[in-house]
Amino acid sequence: MKNKSEAQIQSEIVKYLQSRSVYCHSVPNEGAGGGSGAAVRTGQLITMGLKPGVADLVVWWPWGIGYVEVKTPDGVQSERQKHFQYRCQNYGVEYVVVRSVKDVQEYLDQHSMKIN
Repeated sequence: MKNKSEAQIQSEIVKYLQSRSVYCHSVPNEGAGGGSGAAVRTGQLITMGLKPGVADLVVWWPWGIGYVEVKTPDGVQSERQKHFQYRCQNYGVEYVVVRSVKDVQEYLDQHSMKIN
């Protein structure tokens, strides 16, 4: 069986969160991609607030807003992603790395018990 890409995992996570009525949105921080004019477009996006390393999703958990970084089972964070995680932790902003819908489900269930 072929391994799922981060994009596939993220899509499944978004569908799951929507099914639980948890609001989330993506952060399209991968830039403009390749091809002609990509460097110019990436420069434009940076002036508009693009920040490499920002987590993939902003999630409005029942207990507060936080960031979710999606990785494949064997994926690792880049240095910029680690820096963003460190920044979140310093400001008391929730940040979690997940690798599957199951990870999100467990995280949501574990934290939901604290607010009930």
